[in-house]
Amino acid sequence: NNITPIWESPLLNVEEASDYFHIGVNKIRDLTNGDNNPYVLWIGTKRMIKRAKLEQYLLGSYSA
Repeated sequence: NNITPIWESPLLNVEEASDYFHIGVNKIRDLTNGDNNPYVLWIGTKRMIKRAKLEQYLLGSYSA
């Protein structure tokens, strides 16, 4: 069984992103809304979060 750890996975679903970033599911959805959102890869109707891009954004937005 070869499972990629969440911190190495390039794409996270909304629940995984919520757990990884310690942000609520609704806030993750708010941050990733919009058709041309740079943090999302849409696979059909499934919202996949680009972990590294969102992490970069959050570090820049909330650093002291």
